[in-house]
Amino acid sequence: SVASSAAIGLGLRRTARAIAAGSAHTCALLDDETVKCWGNGLFGRLGTGSTSNIGDAANEMADFLLPVDLGSGRTASQIAVGGAHSCALLDNFDVKCWGKNDVGQLGYGDTSNRGDAANEMGSNLPAVQFPAGRTARNIVAGANHTCALLDDASVICWGANDYGQLGQDSTTSIGDGVGASVASTPSINLGTGRTALALAAGDAHTCAILDNYTVKCWGDGSQGRLGLGSTDFVGDGSALSVADAPSVDLGAGRTAIAISAGSSHTCVVLDNATTKCWGEGTDGRLGYGSQNSLGDSPGEMGDALQAVSLGAGRTVLAISAGTLHTCAVLDNATLKCWGSGASGRRGSDSTASAGRTAGTMGDSLAVVA
Repeated sequence: SVASSAAIGLGLRRTARAIAAGSAHTCALLDDETVKCWGNGLFGRLGTGSTSNIGDAANEMADFLLPVDLGSGRTASQIAVGGAHSCALLDNFDVKCWGKNDVGQLGYGDTSNRGDAANEMGSNLPAVQFPAGRTARNIVAGANHTCALLDDASVICWGANDYGQLGQDSTTSIGDGVGASVASTPSINLGTGRTALALAAGDAHTCAILDNYTVKCWGDGSQGRLGLGSTDFVGDGSALSVADAPSVDLGAGRTAIAISAGSSHTCVVLDNATTKCWGEGTDGRLGYGSQNSLGDSPGEMGDALQAVSLGAGRTVLAISAGTLHTCAVLDNATLKCWGSGASGRRGSDSTASAGRTAGTMGDSLAVVA
């Protein structure tokens, strides 16, 4: 069970400041501002200079697991993990990425993987080059794309762009050596006078909390994951641009303070400490007692979209949307997860789903032990 599982060994006296999980690997930002990654090593996503898996055998974790080499004297202030690539925001505001790079998701102007062979990490791993004078303040990674919130509160994304998830009104990849470089890419036009406060990236869509605390999403609109009451794409050059797309209707007077994008759904924490989710509803990942997708038809957003019921008197501190499930940290420092229970991803000591039928949310949804 989760309750009886041993803590993950990060090293003697080491603790975690942040964690990020991809499709088959996990990275942790430690208290000494180093980064350690474990799981599937394919493509170099662990940054060890090999493709070996880590964490599936004895003597691979804790002090046996060396920190990712980010360069002489360099430490990390943030990490972001995509499907098969990893990135770190460094103490000098550089961004370095490693792992799979088939569509330029590392941002280096080629499609060569990094971190899967010797002499590719440390000082040999370049920093992503942003437009002149710009540095990064926040990074997020989707399945095959990466985005940075820059020091002037603008946003640039690179990597896969088959659905417009890079927000450039095209479907041309960026950073792969064929399309534009990251440095030559203009920041995303979020609307007249608008800048960004926070970002979230899913499999094929991207969202931002803007400086007025509204939310805009772009990319693949399937299942309503953009929250526009339709399945229209945004930012791919075929219909709406990011600038022209309306903000997500969160309800009368409501604004967003945190956001997370799953593979095909999106969740926010609102200013009243409740959470709302929209997009694909399969397995109950939205938490509304059904498998209906929401946000793909008119009349489903705004006040019509209820807050997810997490128990009497409970409010939400943080939200994380995965591929088939969603988890929230509540005001009493407990954790609740809903959606698919396959492989034990809900931490409920079972494979049962929650949120797909009536009566499985609210006080009926058990906390993770």
